[in-house]
Amino acid sequence: MEGPLERRPEPGPDLIRVSDADRFRVAEVLREAAGEGRLDLDELDQRLEAAYAAKTYADLVPLTADLPVTGAAQAPVPRPAGPPVPLPTHDRTIAVMSGSQRVGPWSVGATHTAVAVMGGITLDLREARLTAPETVITANAFMGGIEVIVGPGVHLVVEGSGFMGGFEHARDKVAADLRPDSPVVRVRGFAVMAGVTVQRRRVRPPSGDLALED
Repeated sequence: MEGPLERRPEPGPDLIRVSDADRFRVAEVLREAAGEGRLDLDELDQRLEAAYAAKTYADLVPLTADLPVTGAAQAPVPRPAGPPVPLPTHDRTIAVMSGSQRVGPWSVGATHTAVAVMGGITLDLREARLTAPETVITANAFMGGIEVIVGPGVHLVVEGSGFMGGFEHARDKVAADLRPDSPVVRVRGFAVMAGVTVQRRRVRPPSGDLALED
């Protein structure tokens, strides 16, 4: 006669599998930290990739251990179901002897103006909602720098000019993947003793699919 079945021990909290909602919560913490200047874009990219690939809480916790919101990341709570939260809309970004970043989900209208004076600006449109068929980014930099990042599914037009500086479409890190209905992002303006760069990079879908390469 067989003995009683042994009960499998419960996994420790760190080994419990995380949900998509848990990954998104940590991703929001990381984006907020980047917006505050606590992480640079390379660090944000690396940590977002790790967050979307995380399987257990043990994978997520280290990603925010050095940020001031570790409590939220250590115990991710799925977001309650409900209507989608409206995305913030910005029609201008200004940096004067400082830095400013627009990253993560945000809404962009038909026009956006960026002005950097002895400062730096990053406009990351990869997760932005483009509300018009064509978005015109006017990027003017004076002794500073402006970086515009788009995904592969955007028709990109760069038509600015530089004076003792550069205004260029940098070498893309991902090939363009265009359709007839692809939105247009037109970047124009000027750089005076400054640099404006525009570049395509990979997009990380909310599902965590990491198939697209930088």
